[in-house]
Amino acid sequence: MKTIIIGGVAAGTSVAAKLRRDDEISEIIIYEKSNFISYSTCGMPYFIGREDISEKDLTPRDPSWFAKRFQIDIKIRHEVLNISPQSKTVEVKNLATGEIFSDRYDELVFATGSSAVIPPIAGVESKHVFTMKTMEDTLAINKYLTENKVSGAMVIGAGFIGLEIFENLKERGLPVQLIEAKDSLLPIIDDDMSLWIEDYFQSKGLKYSLNELADRIESDKVITKWGNSYPADIVIVAAGVKPEISLVANAGIKIGKTGAIRVDEFMNTSMPHIKAVGDCAQTWSVSSGDPIYRPMGSTANKMGRIAGNQLSGGDLKFRGVLGTGIVQFFDLQIGFTGMTQRDAEARGYDVEIIHNIKENQSKYLPESREMIIKAIADRKSTRLLGVQILGEKGVDKRLDVFVTAITFGATVDDLFHLDLSYAPPFSTTKDPVMYTGMILSNAIHKNRRIITPGQLLGREKEYQIIDVRSPEDYKKHHINSAVNIPLAQLRDRIEELDNTKPTITHCNKGVTGNAAQNLLINNGFGEVYNISGGFKNYKMYKRYRG
Repeated sequence: MKTIIIGGVAAGTSVAAKLRRDDEISEIIIYEKSNFISYSTCGMPYFIGREDISEKDLTPRDPSWFAKRFQIDIKIRHEVLNISPQSKTVEVKNLATGEIFSDRYDELVFATGSSAVIPPIAGVESKHVFTMKTMEDTLAINKYLTENKVSGAMVIGAGFIGLEIFENLKERGLPVQLIEAKDSLLPIIDDDMSLWIEDYFQSKGLKYSLNELADRIESDKVITKWGNSYPADIVIVAAGVKPEISLVANAGIKIGKTGAIRVDEFMNTSMPHIKAVGDCAQTWSVSSGDPIYRPMGSTANKMGRIAGNQLSGGDLKFRGVLGTGIVQFFDLQIGFTGMTQRDAEARGYDVEIIHNIKENQSKYLPESREMIIKAIADRKSTRLLGVQILGEKGVDKRLDVFVTAITFGATVDDLFHLDLSYAPPFSTTKDPVMYTGMILSNAIHKNRRIITPGQLLGREKEYQIIDVRSPEDYKKHHINSAVNIPLAQLRDRIEELDNTKPTITHCNKGVTGNAAQNLLINNGFGEVYNISGGFKNYKMYKRYRG
């Protein structure tokens, strides 16, 4: 059997390596149009900002390594121009010599990856404007920075790559400005979590602007459609990626709803003897079964392994993804998995939304740091649907627990019963994961209703709001219509309140507010809410969205 793989980065080399591990006889050829194979795309921004990361670190393997170890024939600088499923042939151009030739396959695998989205901006083709999608892009950026006197940088786009290259240009000592066309940073997460990233930007004096569309790039500045001008003599366009499917258009292979190649659990396309893996392929949600496009290196490697196993007669099947992602921005960690609130509501779920602000480890340790967890659950089934977390420490640990829980269909009640590891340097006695389950369970089952800042803002006068913090905290900042009755006084002053009115209790982060909520409900109050994430979350929301 002869297998031809188009593309030799993460997914393509994963297909080839797994196929060879399971099959010593098959002939395996990879055609890769660039100079590099099997490189670390996710590590490229750090090459720009860190002196301890070399080109070799990101490109640890070359074609000779695969030839010696696996007897895989990788031909770099070879571009596949056309495919013919009927004759099972590909037309290939040797970019070094210009020679065009035909090659025949028994099995074909698309691992063509994705390409950078280039917005229609005048001047985007200028020599000081770059994308960061390939190793060649990264080396070109580094070369330009090394050989030119650069006084300021602009990053267009606030997704993963935008945030990472922003940080690393700053680490390189450059003033950096970021602009984003949408109204929030890292728009893949919910807006009420994105505003915490905005707050981080402002607290660190980092420059950003939302709802800004770049209109024109000149040699020393970027001008937006609103007429704003930002100085920049290097520009990184990080406006996202799209599946690279140019070869598929005339081959009769079906494209999915997301614009990527439609595949089944065996990585088969709609055309016999042709598979697709990695960023060019559409995936589906583990939670809903709906098609999604989440181009991640981890998913590409997984899909490649499954395709290689299938080609050798194996039984591995792709199960879908949750769309998990995590990014480090200076010392802020941002992670998410599963559905966002807007995803869940668009699918018709009756959602319970909570915000949980907790330390990552015992609070008395000076190195402990707060994190905020937003959790989305289905009130009907009580299944956990999605989670977003921001914090300086411990985000990845909690995120991966939530990923596992959602993957295996956990309910909100299951979270409290997890036997998670505990010692003061690692967690709190009730880990933030467990506490998230407790809040959700109480809200769904025990009538301990939660109101989010987004639901409350502008409607404060509709409620009787009880601020149970200390008088000192109340004097510093408080909700305008709130009355201050510290929790210790609430029992004695309960007669001051109207138990027929919709009532909101709150503290700074939520725990004491819940204690006050319990007290009022147990004393006959009918409709009592606790502010999700407490006054701290409300104040943040009002500051940036009020």
